[in-house]
Amino acid sequence: MREKKNIAILGSTGSIGTQALDVIRANADSFAVEVLTGHSNADLLIQQAIEFNPNTLVIADEEKYKYVKEALLPHDIKVFAGKKAIAEVVSMDSIDLVLTAIVGYAGLESTLAAIKAGKQIALANKETLVVAGELVTALAKEKAVNLYPVDSEHSAIFQCLAGEFHNPIEKIYLTASGGPFRGKDKTFLATVKKEQALKHPNWDMGAKITIDSASLMNKGLEVIEAKWLFGLKAEQIDVIVHPQSIVHSIVQFTDGSMKAQMGLPDMKLPIQYAMGYPNRMKSDFPRFSFFNYPQLTFEQADTKTFRNLALAFEAMNKGGNSPCVLNAANEIAVAAFLKDKIGFLEMSDVVENCLQTIAFIAKPSYDDYVATDNETRRIATTLVANGMKH
Repeated sequence: MREKKNIAILGSTGSIGTQALDVIRANADSFAVEVLTGHSNADLLIQQAIEFNPNTLVIADEEKYKYVKEALLPHDIKVFAGKKAIAEVVSMDSIDLVLTAIVGYAGLESTLAAIKAGKQIALANKETLVVAGELVTALAKEKAVNLYPVDSEHSAIFQCLAGEFHNPIEKIYLTASGGPFRGKDKTFLATVKKEQALKHPNWDMGAKITIDSASLMNKGLEVIEAKWLFGLKAEQIDVIVHPQSIVHSIVQFTDGSMKAQMGLPDMKLPIQYAMGYPNRMKSDFPRFSFFNYPQLTFEQADTKTFRNLALAFEAMNKGGNSPCVLNAANEIAVAAFLKDKIGFLEMSDVVENCLQTIAFIAKPSYDDYVATDNETRRIATTLVANGMKH
């Protein structure tokens, strides 16, 4: 048994990836970096490689390969390029745990490859389970691979289940901050700009997830992820808005008892828990004080104004390739909103239109998911180009 756990970080230049490296930096006696992959932020990737000295590095953007390779010539680091290379390096024998932090659908292929190789997974890419939950969980079971959730809400559920895995869950409550537009109506939302949507009250995250949080799509994706992670039915999952983001989620058991996991909003905590599991590692993260938060409040989510959450529940209930459609349409819609091509409320219009348009497949194969994703992106892009009409 190696003393240090060798970690592969897929998406090391993103929000989760950089925070995971902070955790490794603070626990250098417990973790070593074996693989780093990034999309196109070559300079940051080079900087990370020089500091953490991984065995292997992959840059997805092939045009940046020569630049990265030359920068790392003095260092003994293997450099590869392209998305296929990411899916190949995850099977290296020396890797103990793969942290999947590539944003969106792009993370699916490499996560599946890591599971096929029998690697334990710290899952920060919720879209993997949203798009292909049935496929991913079946493969993980077959390969005896654990999926350790990194999302703060799913980590909370996972922590509440420690010592309770034999006890059936009656219900789970995923908490949502409500984002920057909590309590606002459609008239207000019709005119909001990306600058307002990117100001999250509690969490510091990447642009895509911050917009998803503002539109409540992030919570919708988390609902679908929870179904697969914990083997739940739709009626066992509820969402409650909790503006302070202190209670990260709650499990209710069949005797009516509830367990909640609490703490200050800091993604490093769930990242560290997933990487160190089953051990809780010491940290110097700021501690929560009840006196700084004399009131913790909870309210119902407004699914009439924020339709994305309702659309996600619909897609989950329908099953098949519907969540894949939901995810792909949303990725295109968010990218369009960030470029000021469509309004905030029109993101839901794009998603709803695609859910109604794309052919339904009840039992999709991997190839079906790929085809559904491509087709949805094509149609969503056309909708955006033609201007969504309310």
